Amino acid sequence: MAFESLSDKLGNVFKKLRGKGRLSEADIKEAMREVRMALLEADVSYKVVRDFVKQVSERAVGADVLESLTPAQMVIKIVNEELVKLMGTTTTRLNINSKGMTVVMLVGLQGAGKTTNGAKLAALMRKQNGKRPLLVACDIYRPAAIKQLETVGGQLNIPVFQMGTEDPVNIAKAAIAHAKKHANDLVILDTAGRLHIDEALMDELKRIKAEVQPDEILLVVDAMTGQDAVNAASAFDEALGITGVMLTKLDGDARGGAALSVRAVTGKPIKFCGVGEKLDAIEPFHPDRMASRILGMGDVLTLIEKAEQSFDEKKARELAEKMRKNAFTLQDYYDQLQQVKEMGGLGDLASMLPGNMGKAVAGAKIDERAMARTEAIILSMTKKERLDPSIINSSRKKRIAAGSGTEVVDVNRLLKQYEMMRDLTRKMSKGKLPGFMGGGRRRGGFPFR
Repeated sequence: MAFESLSDKLGNVFKKLRGKGRLSEADIKEAMREVRMALLEADVSYKVVRDFVKQVSERAVGADVLESLTPAQMVIKIVNEELVKLMGTTTTRLNINSKGMTVVMLVGLQGAGKTTNGAKLAALMRKQNGKRPLLVACDIYRPAAIKQLETVGGQLNIPVFQMGTEDPVNIAKAAIAHAKKHANDLVILDTAGRLHIDEALMDELKRIKAEVQPDEILLVVDAMTGQDAVNAASAFDEALGITGVMLTKLDGDARGGAALSVRAVTGKPIKFCGVGEKLDAIEPFHPDRMASRILGMGDVLTLIEKAEQSFDEKKARELAEKMRKNAFTLQDYYDQLQQVKEMGGLGDLASMLPGNMGKAVAGAKIDERAMARTEAIILSMTKKERLDPSIINSSRKKRIAAGSGTEVVDVNRLLKQYEMMRDLTRKMSKGKLPGFMGGGRRRGGFPFR
């Protein structure tokens, strides 16, 4: 995850401060020197770092220590508040028209992720706002750009409008007419990018803007490009007047400086961030939550939201009732595996947990191959076998193994895990064991490594 190195370095700074009973001005200066170095190494803009450290230092040296806080905690509180301010203070939503059509124009350098993240954004707006999106292929230069948009659009069941290598301005204009005719109320224009900013690119984007008058112009920025992303943001904003930023690849091993610099340099809000390769891996950008992650305090609110999105309340009630009656089946086991998969990898979830909790969980990984084997075995069973595994004798095991491409020993292992899980749920239903759906490597449970 981006910021991991920065989080560790800031954590060390604060650890030193906590070790001191009282803080002198010299202590603050030394800490701010280390904070400055940590931010610069994260590729945050030098001017942004300078202003940030100055602001924190002035507040920390002159602050009245709250009665309920130690001096070190006060400094951490100030750093957190200034980080939130640096990234925009409040969450800024997409400017969606309450009536009629909303047109969003995506711009940015080649390789930033406009095509994929445009599709992700369309799917998110459909899910959260009930929109009927249309993706528009205005990138006629990059090989396979149109095909890529059609592929991700097809995977998400979102229509794509394209006219081959026609003038992108004409494509955008025709797309608006098509959207009106087919009742699409959200149009997302996937425009061309270049490896570097040039006059021809900017001229084309200006002409598209003049023709369709978009409600939003979102700059798509690769968080892994660091300082270059900030320079690009300034150029695009000056030429087009962007309305917001979408940060991509925040799940990668990036220094993350772009997230801390773009808002300060352009004055435009970061509205969304891409946090993975999956087509649902996009989130609204919350400055306060991101600051909390950077400072190792976790992001419990986003974790709860992810859980709620993949949580089926009706199924949960049914499962609770089955657990109470000790009627937990292999079909229930399979359903729980699917919910775990929908919430994402443990690494993604770990970044949202506070401090050492996140680091502990980050070390555990779901063995996807083991999970795939488990799914294949269960799906090779008949409905009757899933509901009553006790009927699975030797001949049935051989048939299930052959149908799932596994060995009988794998089927036996799964059945043993299931028995352990059922015993666990029986104890839980009787109040003998805390927690939910536990079980690690030795207790059965889900396949971990």
